[in-house]
Amino acid sequence: MVAKFLGSLFGNSTGQQSVAEQLPSGSPAEDELKATAAALEELRRNVRSSGAQLPTVVYSRFRQLDDILGALIGYIEESTASTEQRVLLDAIITDYLPSPLRTYLMLPAASRLDDSRDTAVLLEQLGMLESTARNLDNQVRTGAITELAVHGRFLRDKFDLGSLHLEGS
Repeated sequence: MVAKFLGSLFGNSTGQQSVAEQLPSGSPAEDELKATAAALEELRRNVRSSGAQLPTVVYSRFRQLDDILGALIGYIEESTASTEQRVLLDAIITDYLPSPLRTYLMLPAASRLDDSRDTAVLLEQLGMLESTARNLDNQVRTGAITELAVHGRFLRDKFDLGSLHLEGS
């Protein structure tokens, strides 16, 4: 909204809206998740368009992370996640992945070879992010399982038929 206003003041000549701006509005959590999904799509486009400049192993690692994060967004759309989990997911997609990609692509081509030190550093960072994303995925899914178990205990405590003894039976 603010970007549209400022764009109109300063002559936003493209007139194009981002994917997140084109999406219908819902609850704040839904809107944030849609914006995160749009940011993941933008990251996918950036990785694909930069594919010729990336070693195969780096491109593959980004695609693996994309698969994990895309599935996690889909799961959260169907179930739920805590605010902290959503914030971490958004940070991974909007900052922790795109920032090192941009920095890596600014390096000279000789530094972006399969066996270069800079590639090894990037792969190490991507490995940490993959581990974090898998851990986040596990936390979100475990949280749903825990919530189901707590609800089951509540129902057992509330409607425990074993402790009810009706006269005449």
